[in-house]
Amino acid sequence: MPTSATMRAARIHEYGDASVIRFDDIPRPSPGPGEVLVRVTATSFNPSEVGLRAGYLQGLLDVTLPHTLGWDLSGTVAGLGAGVTGLAVGDRVIGLVSGSAAEYVVAPATELAHAPASIPPAHAAAIPVAGLTAWQAVFDHARIGAGQRVLINGAGGGIGLFAVQLAKHAGATVIATASPRSTEAVRRLGADEIVDYTATALPGGMDVVLNLAAVSAREAAALAPLGRVVVTVATPIEAPNAHHFVGTSEPAQLTAMAELIDKGELMVEISETHPLTHLTEIHRRAEAGQTRGKIIIVPEETS
Repeated sequence: MPTSATMRAARIHEYGDASVIRFDDIPRPSPGPGEVLVRVTATSFNPSEVGLRAGYLQGLLDVTLPHTLGWDLSGTVAGLGAGVTGLAVGDRVIGLVSGSAAEYVVAPATELAHAPASIPPAHAAAIPVAGLTAWQAVFDHARIGAGQRVLINGAGGGIGLFAVQLAKHAGATVIATASPRSTEAVRRLGADEIVDYTATALPGGMDVVLNLAAVSAREAAALAPLGRVVVTVATPIEAPNAHHFVGTSEPAQLTAMAELIDKGELMVEISETHPLTHLTEIHRRAEAGQTRGKIIIVPEETS
């Protein structure tokens, strides 16, 4: 473990365009009672971070500025606060932890889960936000079960690639929308049918529609009649059969996903890997619609 008391972190001091992201050297945190210091192996980029950085999420997700970006955490336990049990220095962990776009982060021990052992440690950073949101959409909100027909709109995104697999794991028939560049991955992960939404109307008569894509008001209105139940994690859909939610931290669900990954029953798809200092450019690309899937961000250590 380095002896320096500072670390590099990607932070915003004000809301604005991607140029407000700064790479600061700041004091390394120390764990308090019940907390764990984690040396970050990787975080990952989530499109919702663009909204946070731009200030669009004020009132919904308030943060104190300056704010360190990043929600996905994959790392190694580097220190334990008083009273922590079940974890030891050197353990590989994952979690949904704010401020993970840094070399180190402190997190409540109860918010962490052991990382899957069968995939590269950096790849595990793709799991928390996307995996938890997909799990909660499929099992907690839509309650997808065997024999159901499920339309997943936005199956080629980070959440969608998990949702396709989890819906198949539940025994559903999965009809997925995907652009041509995502078709191969979506099919490989188990979709029974793939609809190119750029050229084909979406099918109806579904038991469940999962909307995982940002859509216009017109598109949202068109999705509502397609299924008996509509669950959306992106654009809210105003309809009696529609439910909107935001994913939450559930370490037990992370543990369940890690077990499925280690059994070979759940795959983690990575589209790109970049160093922390590329985060500004990734934000710009995301705003221009030039990103897809899960992008892994690896901190460069300065100490």
